[in-house]
Amino acid sequence: MAVGVFDSGLGGLTVLNAVSKRLPDVPFVYLGDNAHAPYGVRDAQDVYDLTTKATERLWEAGCDLVVLACNTASAAALRRMQESWLPPEKRALGVFVPLIEALTERNWGDNSPPKEVGVKRVALFATPSTVSSRAFQRELAFRAIGVDVEAQACGGLVDAIEDGDMILAEALVKSHADALMRKMPKPDAAILGCTHYPLMEREFQTALGEDVKVFSQANLVANSLADYLERHPQMIGEGTESKFLTTGDPEKVSVHATNFLKRKIVFEAA
Repeated sequence: MAVGVFDSGLGGLTVLNAVSKRLPDVPFVYLGDNAHAPYGVRDAQDVYDLTTKATERLWEAGCDLVVLACNTASAAALRRMQESWLPPEKRALGVFVPLIEALTERNWGDNSPPKEVGVKRVALFATPSTVSSRAFQRELAFRAIGVDVEAQACGGLVDAIEDGDMILAEALVKSHADALMRKMPKPDAAILGCTHYPLMEREFQTALGEDVKVFSQANLVANSLADYLERHPQMIGEGTESKFLTTGDPEKVSVHATNFLKRKIVFEAA
């Protein structure tokens, strides 16, 4: 009865942490494609190929449902996977859905025409690949009108977080926030469009100011997944064991993951 959680590296551990707390009886198999991280600088075809390969590995681990806890994979690969690749008995979910649900205050299943929402100016912080895909803007446009989105590609931030260099990460957050606010001086809300970024949520809030509502993904994804599994309990796969898999060096990744979550994490080779 396992559910897969996939990320290009360690960022998805923020999502895993939240979904594990929200659904303590569900085993989760986490796969980090650390050998190929970061995805944010790769082209769409490369991200698609890597994401589908990782998803197949999670199927082997007994996961019929895979959460793409990676915004870049969600932006570049998910729609194509759902339309032409996934077999009928498998599902893949992305991390944009809960964000847009929260931002537009409407359920994902609400297929009514786009309408005006309270938020008018949105700052999107994401990887270069996610920004160039414009996937967030496209999905938002299906559900809301009159929302101006200003995107900022946060080059270097994922690497700094993965390396544990929080001094550099904090400096990059300030630099990217300053760059965005030169283009959009007074955003109403900010989207942290990468699963690494919740670790820097306080720094983003400080850089943007207390008047900006910051949307972070982990808890939103956890609540959305709980709702999905309540409606589709058959999608909990046959796997019974929680585990951490990596395409990288398990020992090295375990050390970084332990520092990342501040609790002992042991990875094994995927």
